[in-house]
Amino acid sequence: MLKKEDLFLIRDLSSQNLSISEIARQTGFDRKTVRKYLQLKTLPEPQKRPGRKSKLDPYKPYMLKKLEEGSYTTARLYREIKEMGFDGGMTIVKDFVREVRPQQGVPAVFRYETKPGVQAQVDWAEMGTVEVDGKIKKLFCFNMILGYSRMKYVEFTLGIDTSTLIQCHLNAFEYFGGFTQEILYDNMKQVVIKRALKSSDSEWNSQFEDFFKCFGFIPRLCRPYRPQTKGKIENTVGYVKRDFFLGRRFTSLEDLNAQVHRWLERVNSTVHGTTYQIPLERFKEEKLIPLDQVPPYKVVHKETRKVSRDCYISFLGNKYSVPYRFAGRTAELQIFEGIFEVYVDYEKVCEHEILSGNCRVSRKKEHFQGLLSEILKENSKCKKELQIPLKFSGPEVEKRSLDIYETFSDGDFE
Repeated sequence: MLKKEDLFLIRDLSSQNLSISEIARQTGFDRKTVRKYLQLKTLPEPQKRPGRKSKLDPYKPYMLKKLEEGSYTTARLYREIKEMGFDGGMTIVKDFVREVRPQQGVPAVFRYETKPGVQAQVDWAEMGTVEVDGKIKKLFCFNMILGYSRMKYVEFTLGIDTSTLIQCHLNAFEYFGGFTQEILYDNMKQVVIKRALKSSDSEWNSQFEDFFKCFGFIPRLCRPYRPQTKGKIENTVGYVKRDFFLGRRFTSLEDLNAQVHRWLERVNSTVHGTTYQIPLERFKEEKLIPLDQVPPYKVVHKETRKVSRDCYISFLGNKYSVPYRFAGRTAELQIFEGIFEVYVDYEKVCEHEILSGNCRVSRKKEHFQGLLSEILKENSKCKKELQIPLKFSGPEVEKRSLDIYETFSDGDFE
């Protein structure tokens, strides 16, 4: 298409009675072009060029659908469309997500950075519900992040009691190979019963107090209504929900934790958005207190179960046998270090290793020894009790007074 000034020039030359050939010679345009524009009665409207096709176009409907479902991270969307065949870069994905995602204002805060090995932050998150042993239970997520390196540890649980909290700490310490000088908490009841103005003067949960005194780290409590005090863990909780858990499928609690451990391997090896460094590399500078400086710490978690008539109890989707004489009784499970012990009326009756997965059965033959003979004995006893002796009886004879016979003998009858 010619520019407006070229069109005006052609018309001006035409008004001077110049031929089309002369106009073409002076302007350098083809004669057909000159003739075409001289025949136009109105100025042509500029036409928009069709947009260039993008590698991302085939994947935009999928990304829009996912963003309608929840606030997925750009990194996760990028990973998913890469698996679908996208061979472009991250930048084009970021630009598209930034364009379609609503912008929200964020108040400015002062970022507090900690030195290596000084502080970790801990928090719980509720993740909805799951069905376990035929019952609907709440699912929780334990999160710990090292303040300096941003190394993360995540574990899913079915409870938030103090025993579970301590066990999650031990698992995190094992994952990191040590622990920090202090750990920052929200004002959760599993940690503190009554908060004082000075954190060290607070009334601690006695079970948790025994734990942190044994290890020697200092528990810190964040200031009320100041979520930015523990902003690192707050961001971690949100990131776990958006980048890992949202839309996740799993078959059991063990399967979910196995998946999140694989996810941790990736995110701890990826450049962090704040430090612009890889947490695993920065972790080398952490000066954690080694675990071998602390004596072994045993955490016992207790739960109750009813022994079924077929002599089994259920735990996390699996069945475990119990000696048959306790069928129908209520038992207490004491769970620790991958096993649980079964107690009935304070008597330890058996123990089992906790099975992975679900719908599995742990059966011990000795729990059923003597059961068949006892059943046969009971059946025999019942048969004897049901046997009723038969009695034969002769014809019934009517009993009459002797006065009747005297009447007959005296002839006193008509």
